[in-house]
Amino acid sequence: MAARIASLRERVAEADLAYHRDDAPVMSDADYDALKRELAALESAHPDLAAPDSPTQSVGAAPSERFAKIRHAQRMMSLENAFTPEDVADFAARVRSFLGLAPDAPLAMTAEPKIDGLSLSLRYEQGRLVQAATRGDGTTGENVTANARTIADIPAVIPAAPDVLEVRGEVYMTHEDFAALNESGADRVFANPRNAAAGSLRQLDPGITARRPLRFFAYGWGQISAPLADTQSGAIARLAAMGFATTSPRLCSSLADLLAVWADLEQRRATLGFDIDGVVYKVDDLSLQDRLGFRSTTPRWALAHKFPAEIAWTRLERIEIQVGRTGALSPVARLAPVTVGGVVVSNATLHNEDYIAGHDSRGQKIREGRDIREGDWVQVYRAGDVIPKVADVDLSRRTNAAPYVFPTTCPECGSEAIREPGDSVRRCSGGLGCPAQAIERLRHFVSRAAFDIEGLGAKQVEAFHADPTLPIREPADIFTLAARDAAGLARLKNRDGWGERSAENLFRSIEERRSIPLARLIFALGIRHVGEVASATLARHYGTWDALVAALDAAAPAAARHRAADEAAAAERAAAAAEGRRAAIAAARAAVWDADPPLPAGARAAWDDLTGIEGIGAVLGESITASFAQPAERGVIDRLLEQLTVEPAAPLAAADSPIAGLTVVFTGTLEHMTRAEAKARAEALGAKVAGSVSARTDLLVAGPGAGSKAARAADLGVKVIDEDAWLAIARS
Repeated sequence: MAARIASLRERVAEADLAYHRDDAPVMSDADYDALKRELAALESAHPDLAAPDSPTQSVGAAPSERFAKIRHAQRMMSLENAFTPEDVADFAARVRSFLGLAPDAPLAMTAEPKIDGLSLSLRYEQGRLVQAATRGDGTTGENVTANARTIADIPAVIPAAPDVLEVRGEVYMTHEDFAALNESGADRVFANPRNAAAGSLRQLDPGITARRPLRFFAYGWGQISAPLADTQSGAIARLAAMGFATTSPRLCSSLADLLAVWADLEQRRATLGFDIDGVVYKVDDLSLQDRLGFRSTTPRWALAHKFPAEIAWTRLERIEIQVGRTGALSPVARLAPVTVGGVVVSNATLHNEDYIAGHDSRGQKIREGRDIREGDWVQVYRAGDVIPKVADVDLSRRTNAAPYVFPTTCPECGSEAIREPGDSVRRCSGGLGCPAQAIERLRHFVSRAAFDIEGLGAKQVEAFHADPTLPIREPADIFTLAARDAAGLARLKNRDGWGERSAENLFRSIEERRSIPLARLIFALGIRHVGEVASATLARHYGTWDALVAALDAAAPAAARHRAADEAAAAERAAAAAEGRRAAIAAARAAVWDADPPLPAGARAAWDDLTGIEGIGAVLGESITASFAQPAERGVIDRLLEQLTVEPAAPLAAADSPIAGLTVVFTGTLEHMTRAEAKARAEALGAKVAGSVSARTDLLVAGPGAGSKAARAADLGVKVIDEDAWLAIARS
């Protein structure tokens, strides 16, 4: 379950950055919503796996580093989504229940088109526009004030306004203006009006924004010094009187009224002249909105009811595998071009290998089990009017007898492509040795929490990677840059953007990073699941680079066996009868572990030690051992280490304490301090804290309710103490 949650968090976070920061969506709204709903449900069911930095606790994505930042006086929220009339009925029922209203009590709501554009907040003081900011992550946005001033729909001065008024709305582009922009050939060709609007507003040169035909609809407000009205509809009418174009919400008194507005707008959407992707419902009475309040990222008093996608049929010419910047293998359908919703589509996502095979990650049938093959006639739709997707296949027109076989090695570097238990995505384990991941991994390598080389940021890394005369293709190239520059004819100091001083400063900054703390080096490698905290944990546990490498090499055979055991268990889980499933799964696992050839001596102990470290576990253990076992990535790492001096981890404090150097495990319920406090105290006393009992465990602290860990400790002869004995040590 932890692996599935980690996978979902990564995919949602990547989608947030692609959509909100980069204006380049990588998945449909429906897919995004489904992933985020699944993640929220899993975190709710497993609160011990919840995290404050989960995408379910955030809005949008971090603002781009290209712009100055503006902190919103009042957070910009997202909206809960609905896709069926039943979802809307549930929303209305929840509102009534929260407010204590009877089913037949009056409850007015507004319904307005949901504009498909870029959210913008305009701050007016004394009636004058003083700043404009994108939504960003909901708390902090990008300062686009100069650009916003060029949009005709945004007044510079508004009459009879409160002293402070933040107007919230959407920047968009009409269909007519979008077509004219693309046909003009003046700048670039955009995929759709939303991307065109977002890219135009987020220009560093306001002159470019001024040349783009941007529009603005106002739909709400943020900080305000005096109320605009008593109702949502009245407040929007007030904004219209101030000179803003608005979405003209309609007042509804029943569920039937809401759905009627949705049906009307869905039917007329092609004639509106601009893109909408649904209808937004809001409780009209602002005093009721105040009572309903907010969840962590969405208001309880509003709902976005999305439209279905448009469809067409065409031939799937071939399936290609693209390797993403994080190593994900993504299947893409190359299609005979077809027009879907006014856009010519020749490529569509196929999601993952399960989707192609006709089932989901749990083995449940999709499309009634129909697989997708090259040469098939397929149904295509534009989900959320952005990303084309293959929905179904026409078996009556099938000519290819061979099912599609998804690759298990990376088409870019040949490394093993691993699919973690519970994950629907297969990923290249080549890491730094995979060309498809090189730029992204190098950007991570030089990031602030990693090597933090002054003068070598993400932009410079990309330029050097593409440079044919002085390239940086892998991390070791960074540390040979000065020598190659001195030996070459095309010197860095003679290039645009560089001079003698800036080149010397860069070379000096690189030299200063030849000595690197172990934790920073581990994090800089960019291995999946290995973040800053895990890197520091591994560094503390193993102490030196050589010890870490030796442990990973020793554990690698057992990690591969563990992954095979998980796969066997998953197959047995799908096939075994319910009454004997648990025993069958256990037997399948045992058979893999006991299979020939036997594991090398010490492999199982090294694996148990690695995965027993508090905060590490099997998912991270498999990821890091697999990375070090891939020849391409290992070669990259070995060449890098030839250029570096790795500083050992700082020794744990309190070397004279009775538990200094010991490995301690906590189990059961501690009554006098939290588990986090106990762990922190043990580490302060010089101990290592592990999450499971193994042969290397020295001490088990067992509170009330201790179970399997206590039994395991007894079997291994590990010393066990109760909480009172632990408190005596902790307070020493």
